[in-house]
Amino acid sequence: MVRMMDYGKFKYEQSVRAREARKNQARTVIKEVQFRPKIGDSDYEVKRRRVVKFLSEKDKVKCTMRFRGREVTHPELGRVILTRLIDDLGEQAVVEVMPKMEGRQITMVLAPGKISKETVSSEDSAQEDEPTAAQEELPEETTVAEPIATETETTEPAAAVEAPPEDEKSAGTAPADEE
Repeated sequence: MVRMMDYGKFKYEQSVRAREARKNQARTVIKEVQFRPKIGDSDYEVKRRRVVKFLSEKDKVKCTMRFRGREVTHPELGRVILTRLIDDLGEQAVVEVMPKMEGRQITMVLAPGKISKETVSSEDSAQEDEPTAAQEELPEETTVAEPIATETETTEPAAAVEAPPEDEKSAGTAPADEE
């Protein structure tokens, strides 16, 4: 049995279906952020924020620790910075590829985690609008600074009592070394 059809209409419908399929496809984009072992705190924060931005856009992030010259003899410094990044991101990122040394660089791949940009921004706005329970319970005369001052006063003497004087430390260790 043969079916007669309009070939132009058939090709058009095929292209429309293909366009719709491309529109619904999930795109996988890998963005890269490069670190150095001697990175400063402010530079680290800028790069961490960039990683968070990429993850909130549902992109994967390849974090690269580059070593130059003699820096490659201390890869543990690079691993410390990358593990600090993992800890700072928390649930925002899932480590897909653990940090591994490849030549003169350590690379790891992060994928978006559970918390997205919308939930983080909605939590921040909710905290600004609603007063906390501690602020609601305070009488009008007292200020928020007074309870904080009393907490620090109570913790300072406890820390001083726990730490023995340096003379006792050195006196206790010296006879043990001589024996």
